[in-house]
Amino acid sequence: MVRRRTEEEGGEEESKEVEVFESIEDIPGIGPSTAAKLRELGYTTVEALATATVNELVSGGIPDKTAAKIISLARSSIEVKFVSALDILKQREHIQKLTTGSRKLDALLGGGLETMTITEFFGEYGTGKSQISHQLAVNVQLPVEKGGLNGNVVYIDTENSFRPERIVAMAKYLKLDPIKTVENITVAEAFNSDHQILIAERLDEVVKSKKVKLVIVDSLTTHFRSEYLGRESLVKRQQKLNAHLHRLERLSKAFNLVIVVTNQVMAKPDEIFGMGAYPVGGHILAHRSHTRIYLRKARGEQGLRVARLIVSLDRPEGECLFKITESGITDVEEEAYGEED
Repeated sequence: MVRRRTEEEGGEEESKEVEVFESIEDIPGIGPSTAAKLRELGYTTVEALATATVNELVSGGIPDKTAAKIISLARSSIEVKFVSALDILKQREHIQKLTTGSRKLDALLGGGLETMTITEFFGEYGTGKSQISHQLAVNVQLPVEKGGLNGNVVYIDTENSFRPERIVAMAKYLKLDPIKTVENITVAEAFNSDHQILIAERLDEVVKSKKVKLVIVDSLTTHFRSEYLGRESLVKRQQKLNAHLHRLERLSKAFNLVIVVTNQVMAKPDEIFGMGAYPVGGHILAHRSHTRIYLRKARGEQGLRVARLIVSLDRPEGECLFKITESGITDVEEEAYGEED
């Protein structure tokens, strides 16, 4: 279906009518075969096409002239507005926050994980990245007044780390129906980096149809790290990783989602001072992650972890202790956090 929108041009007296396309099939030049190919690439909406690049479509088998034309038409169909900083401030009032299960970790993050942003947890093996991911997949289903978002989850698993039994235990502790909690989590297992990218490109319809409020990628860099070896493949790896992150970021803003990615680390044995372990992904991931938290094991009692806030757009650096128990993520002092009314 095609409708028209009137836009002002050079003042109130001058205006023009602009075609607004409701679906990708409405765009001139997109026939059934091209539409099917675009949907296979993950471009299922006019908005997705408007934010695509010619190279992205060409790499998927669309001729360059056709790609340029349909992107141009899609962009002309989308209304672009310039807004004041005050308008942005008002828009940010719609941002919601998701609890981690630990009051201290929530406080470190300014009240929890924000929607419309990418939050990255990185650390060595066994530091709690997947445990936090499982806990967030449960917590997001809580009502808003209890720190949740009353929504569902997409869990992209690249390391075969998802365990529904863990979800059941955490749900029982929070007095949620364990079967329903598991049913509300859509799991997509990514077998390689291209498959992982394809899953992200097809998330739009899943997010819409299943009331998703949280997307987890555990872990983001596993396949990229194993498939692109050596300096000669570094540029290609970073370009693909950058496009993947842009897709996730656009998704978070379009649907007001929390995006969580976990990440592996690499060691720097020649370093005397510093963290000792640094996230994979280089500057590309550093610039795209709005919040970065470094996890490490704490000395003493088993299950203790240290969360260190490394990067945040509006929070100071800092760190806190939390605990991983059979029931999930809790504060060190009081393990009954999830049982409070």
